[in-house]
Amino acid sequence: MSMQTHFHALTQRLGLLLTCALLTPALNAEPLRVNQTNHPLDAYAVGAIRVALQHMPKRYQLEVGTSDITQARAVEYLQTGEMDLMWLATDKTAEETLRPIRFPLLKGLLGHRVFIINQNNQSRFSDIRTINDLKELRFGQGAGWPDVEILRSNGFTVITTSKYENLFHMTEGGRFDAFPRGVLEPWVELAKHNSLGLSVERKIVLIYTLPFYLFVDKNNTELANDLHAALDAALADGSFDNYFYNSKMVNDALTRSGLKERLAFRISNPLLSKETPLERKDYWLDLNDL
Repeated sequence: MSMQTHFHALTQRLGLLLTCALLTPALNAEPLRVNQTNHPLDAYAVGAIRVALQHMPKRYQLEVGTSDITQARAVEYLQTGEMDLMWLATDKTAEETLRPIRFPLLKGLLGHRVFIINQNNQSRFSDIRTINDLKELRFGQGAGWPDVEILRSNGFTVITTSKYENLFHMTEGGRFDAFPRGVLEPWVELAKHNSLGLSVERKIVLIYTLPFYLFVDKNNTELANDLHAALDAALADGSFDNYFYNSKMVNDALTRSGLKERLAFRISNPLLSKETPLERKDYWLDLNDL
């Protein structure tokens, strides 16, 4: 065999070994199937899962589908084994039907509510000093949203409509005084309704505990435990907070809202599970840390 032929055979063999070495982890990895729609929260959740995967001793291969499915369908896929993992703002039904991983992926940011208002009414909000002042106003929400029960149980007047789009027109038309939105939401929504005379109220933030969790099937305890331990490890070494604060969605919301400078009113969430990890202060956003 000539030197050239021998070298060629050797490089082929090395290439094959290298290919096998690269493929072996993927072949041994357990698939972790999720679905990502075009909603920004989905992209954020998938990114958080990737952070967790870097802290998991067991190897998982993330497989991201892109079907435009409803939350109800995602729950069904989880229960039939067609998906392994999903995410949503928690509620009683979800926690009874599925297994929550009680690590708030958004550090409770979803429960920080600012208001979409008629842009001519800012002065009315600037005069508010106490929670009782705030309770004199009327809030608009979608019929069936959990926020309706949360607000009413705390003594607020809530006007509902079954059509989401109506809420913007009703705000402009004065059917109610404010349309409370999670701090991640209003600027994107106003950009889609820029023909209306609406703005984001500048002074107040209403806060209640509303965790955004990952969920697995009720019986999938191993995956739930693995992911929770991995997220805790990512929080401990700073990589989770680094991801949270530097994600475009969170960074934009914190920058635009000026949460730290707002007058904060905290109210209770009667829908909250007793198992919510409120004692873990490092899990939750502290406005004083901003």
